[in-house]
Amino acid sequence: METLVVVGHPQIQDSSTQQFLKEAAALPDVTWHPLSTFDLNVAEEQALINQANRIVLQFPLYWYSAPAILKNWLDQVLTRRFAYPDAMGSLVGKELGIAVSLGSPARQFTAGGSENFSLSQILTPFQALAHKLQMTFLPTFVIDQFSYQTDDEKTKLLVNYQRYLTQAQLGHFDDRTNWLTARLAKLIPTVSTDKQQQLTLILEQLKNDQATLTDLQANLKMVQDMEDN
Repeated sequence: METLVVVGHPQIQDSSTQQFLKEAAALPDVTWHPLSTFDLNVAEEQALINQANRIVLQFPLYWYSAPAILKNWLDQVLTRRFAYPDAMGSLVGKELGIAVSLGSPARQFTAGGSENFSLSQILTPFQALAHKLQMTFLPTFVIDQFSYQTDDEKTKLLVNYQRYLTQAQLGHFDDRTNWLTARLAKLIPTVSTDKQQQLTLILEQLKNDQATLTDLQANLKMVQDMEDN
């Protein structure tokens, strides 16, 4: 799977959030594509889209929307002939993800909270875009006040962000476990002996937990089948 990360940030070099995510996104099959100008080579931008299976629009939330530089990219690149399903339909079947960084706490974005609207409501235009172009709209990836996060929270953010970019299917425990076990298996040979032992134990525990869950799911299905009969 090829992932294209389109980063719309007007001051990306000064953003500790985006620099952290840039390092996290340095993965095989991930293209980090920061927007630095309003003057675009549309053909080149469309070629990047054609090469990707998953497109992630990444930006800080500016007045409940994306910064102008990303809106300009959408307006120029997603032409009717290129994007519309009844024309070239270049985005049909692709995935659209949103990675949004917040200056205010995520807990405030809820009905009855100080912002009074949920992020799902605020980001509805992107969901509408995915629907229009017959794309699969992914769950939104939220970066909650990066500058206030602890080191442990940033470590968790890094892992979850890499999963968001590269995990084949999001939202399922088995897929998450398979992604983590594959990553650990690749990492273990590259670290010191002490760390290899620690990571091997974690890997074995993950596999055991996955097997236990599979057994529980099988037993639950058997009980449900008996009740249906």
